[in-house]
Amino acid sequence: MSEQTQNCQPCPEGRIRNKAGKCVMPEVTFAGFILSLNTTALYHLGELAHPETGERNVDLELVKHTIDTLTLLCDKTRGNLDRDENELLSTILYDLKLRYVKAKDRNGL
Repeated sequence: MSEQTQNCQPCPEGRIRNKAGKCVMPEVTFAGFILSLNTTALYHLGELAHPETGERNVDLELVKHTIDTLTLLCDKTRGNLDRDENELLSTILYDLKLRYVKAKDRNGL
């Protein structure tokens, strides 16, 4: 298969095309990592459907674990993040805590 033909086909899930046209994993960034944890928490809150089944599941224990992980990251990185990274982490953590409390209320916990 020629490289030009290869570049016409979509990359496998989770990969992106680099400047050379090769399918690679995206660059690892702090923001990407935090957004990934946020997506995981939203999934476990039932706010995002499973991509294949469309089902929504709630697991508040896993949401709490993700919030605890983000809190740990916030504590351990204090003073080492740039302004944008700190704002992203703080905003996501605040938002997830609110959503968690609302979900607990909805579920009578």
